[in-house]
Amino acid sequence: MKKVLKISTLLLLFVGLTSLSIHRFYVGIYQVDFVPQKKRLEITTRIFMDDLNDALAKAYKKQTNVGDENETPEDVALMKKYLTDKFKIYLNGQHKPMNYHSHEQENNVVICYLTIKEVSKINKIEVENSILTEVHEEQQNIIQFNNNGKKQNLLLSSSTTKGMLK
Repeated sequence: MKKVLKISTLLLLFVGLTSLSIHRFYVGIYQVDFVPQKKRLEITTRIFMDDLNDALAKAYKKQTNVGDENETPEDVALMKKYLTDKFKIYLNGQHKPMNYHSHEQENNVVICYLTIKEVSKINKIEVENSILTEVHEEQQNIIQFNNNGKKQNLLLSSSTTKGMLK
């Protein structure tokens, strides 16, 4: 119960702080939904825009403008690479590559849409997420997983970048 309360509080703070231009709360939200009719996982990420651009600059030694009017195709390519390198999903023990579809900006948050295709059944899911942990030691990444109406949450941080859901 305490874990659910903690995650709910973090989610409320995240939503409340997304309307501010400067923040001191380092959290990313990752919604993972299993859609059995389409045999795929649908993934939505919510990452603060300034933190994401800081991470891209640190990782690739290039200033980026993801999420603003100066965004370039190269910025988007670097973001895709970063997401692929830092966010991995293993289904039933096997790594499954994610397909990037699009992204949009909402206030100061970048929302990315990804999928994993050809998923027929999930016995266990392992998530590895170190997004932004190299930029902010306090970074927390909340994974919300919905599998046929059964919801589970996973809280990852710079000290724990991997977790399992069953």
